[in-house]
Amino acid sequence: MMKKILIVAPAWIGDAIMAQPLYMRLHQRHPGLQLDVLAPAWTRPLHARMPEVHQAIDNPFGHGELGLRKRWQLGRQLKAAHYDQVIVLPNSLKSALVPWFARIPLRTGWVGEARYGLLNDSRKLDPYALPLMVERFVALAEPAGQAFPRPAQPRLSVDTAQRDTTRARLKLPTDLPIVAICPGAEYGPAKRWPARHAAALSLALLERGYQVWLFGSDKDAPIAGEIAAQAPGVVDLTGKTSLSEAIDLMSLARGAVCNDSGLMHVAAALNLPLVALYGSSSPEFTPPLSHRAQIVSLDLDCAPCFERTCPLGHMNCLNELEPQRVLDTLLPMLPSPITKFGV
Repeated sequence: MMKKILIVAPAWIGDAIMAQPLYMRLHQRHPGLQLDVLAPAWTRPLHARMPEVHQAIDNPFGHGELGLRKRWQLGRQLKAAHYDQVIVLPNSLKSALVPWFARIPLRTGWVGEARYGLLNDSRKLDPYALPLMVERFVALAEPAGQAFPRPAQPRLSVDTAQRDTTRARLKLPTDLPIVAICPGAEYGPAKRWPARHAAALSLALLERGYQVWLFGSDKDAPIAGEIAAQAPGVVDLTGKTSLSEAIDLMSLARGAVCNDSGLMHVAAALNLPLVALYGSSSPEFTPPLSHRAQIVSLDLDCAPCFERTCPLGHMNCLNELEPQRVLDTLLPMLPSPITKFGV
């Protein structure tokens, strides 16, 4: 009989990608598995690019919203799907309510916010034994206390037909190798490399015969606009593509430079040569899951602080991260461009 598992998936783009190795492991353990995810609607383009996911079900609840009656109604709808197991990845008590209302027989997750009763397969996390977020996710594929294999690397599929359509709509040339720069970070300014540094890097790449494309949402348009103003010739795509289109277009790049952000994890899952910039956060917990990624960080005494804005007011962890260091890390990872001079 086919096994059916529901995943209550994370809301952040990066975390959603880091959950994919769990899905891969579940398919290894349960051939023929039907795996569905309950996730916010904005992550649907990600799950559509994961072949392990059969169906994405929209999770309609906003951050902090209790909505007990709505959760009960959703739980009763999901009860009709007859899932064998649910794995709850967020640690909040609220995230375990819908599976409990759905009466899914096996409800697995970390204890989190004292979710005893809501989960009947609750695990106590040892953060020192499982320092990485991806390890904490993949461990839930196994029976409690059982070892798990090394997590696989996430891999997002690409819709080449949609990519060609989007490229034609935006009139994007591909005659020179492309470097993707992702200047935003949803969490806050303490994770964003300064625009002047990104502009200096962009100019150095343009001078060497590369194209530079800036990726991000409309929230990233202000910092991208600063970069574009200081580095004429970059292609600013922030706010001009959907997440699905951005995934496709990023697959054309020959390398990427990203802050610790959701798009950093997208670049890693596309297997791009990647330079990942860390300031207030730490690669010890959420590194890019790719063998082709290089992490650049100053490792200051005050970092990581994990704050949205610098508590000391100077943000030296990123202000002092010079463009030349990033360029020196990136160039060996890129193909040599063919310039108009043929060199």
